Amino acid sequence: MRTYTYTRIFFCTILLCVLQACSSLLGLPSSPEKSILGENTVYTTELKNLPLPHEKIVIGVYKFRDQTGQYKPSENGNNWSTAVPQGTTTILIKALEDSKWFIPIERENIANLLNERQIIRSTRQEYLKDADKNSQSLPPLLYAGILLEGGVISYDSNIMTGGLGARYFGIGASTQYRQDRITIYLRAVSTLNGEILKTVYTSKTILSTSINGSFFRYIDTERLLETEVGLTQNEPVQLAVTEAIEKAVKSLIVEGIRDKIWGKSVENPANYQAVIDEYDREQKENIGRVIGNKFPGDYRQKFAVFGNVEAQKVKDDYVNPKMNIGGKLGFKYFLNPNFNLEFNSNFFTLENENIIKRNFFVPEINIEYLLFPKYKFSPYLYGGAGALYSGIKPRYKGQFGGGFEYMLAKDIGLRASSQYDVGFKDNWEGLVNGKRKDQALRFALGLNFYIGNK
Repeated sequence: MRTYTYTRIFFCTILLCVLQACSSLLGLPSSPEKSILGENTVYTTELKNLPLPHEKIVIGVYKFRDQTGQYKPSENGNNWSTAVPQGTTTILIKALEDSKWFIPIERENIANLLNERQIIRSTRQEYLKDADKNSQSLPPLLYAGILLEGGVISYDSNIMTGGLGARYFGIGASTQYRQDRITIYLRAVSTLNGEILKTVYTSKTILSTSINGSFFRYIDTERLLETEVGLTQNEPVQLAVTEAIEKAVKSLIVEGIRDKIWGKSVENPANYQAVIDEYDREQKENIGRVIGNKFPGDYRQKFAVFGNVEAQKVKDDYVNPKMNIGGKLGFKYFLNPNFNLEFNSNFFTLENENIIKRNFFVPEINIEYLLFPKYKFSPYLYGGAGALYSGIKPRYKGQFGGGFEYMLAKDIGLRASSQYDVGFKDNWEGLVNGKRKDQALRFALGLNFYIGNK
């Protein structure tokens, strides 16, 4: 008994050592870390590398707040923590400093600044009565020619979620993801007349991912082995807000140069032409973009002709059905962007090894539904009816299937699909036996060629 106990202790010790090693291998934290400098985003470097102005601009920021009122999503009860960091004014001021285009002045806590200056004056008047009055006066405060206003105006949770997983014989793995999104508006206001000189708008997604794996197996009738591993990673909201604000500051600077609102700060516009051209290209690319970083367009036209190569296997009343290769040619007419009417003819081989082999010519008609007609990648579903001809009385059937299409070029789509055929009668091979109708399963790979105009 004691030996069995020692064996279990030894086994548990070895298992813990293995788990610790795996933890280090996966990069999981296993000890406290010292404080570090804050991370930079991709736009921090871009801001610092902008061409310098001829003269810096004095700029004031009174408040740049979270205007969403959004609380952190919670699965268990209420969560009164805000989803967006409340120090966005400080993040904006840091971005203005990094750009080297502006001289930010203190306006968020102007009351504290004025109060401190008053204390300085009172102290000097009290203790430096005999000193020169000019030495007691404080220099005037800087005033801003431009104010920055705006804020975080939107926090959208779960704009995209999904996952993938599989489990077989006690071994399983899965992955899940979720995307949130924040939106920033930033505007420059002239203090001379209150005119809004420029407004820019940026957004940033926040990604959360989770990967899990498990193993569950009975070693024998009384022993069970179960292991699990998992890793979850959440993109920090603060970094996402910082990146969106830095992008907004860069956009404000470049659009200000292009639209000539910075005055004497831009002495020679030719020095900034490369930055302006790059920004214009980005704006053109952004015209057709929608949420999810997708670019809808008229990839598919009014008509299409297609050809498929198919692998076919029958399920009939004989044993040992055999897989065969066939083909399909057809024509599609789009009733609207989502629905099209399809006519096709295909070559189908029914074969049971060493029993029967018969070739069929099969015309079909289908109604097809395309899920995302405006995107390059789209799943689709279809269904219809057809007939099998082979020099004998026609056999009739119904079919349904689905697959996906990816647009390789403007008018060429690559398609992969599977189709299930069901006979109306149990007579494809000439034998009626049992209650189940003759059936067939097909897998296809082909090309769609789109013609005509929308």
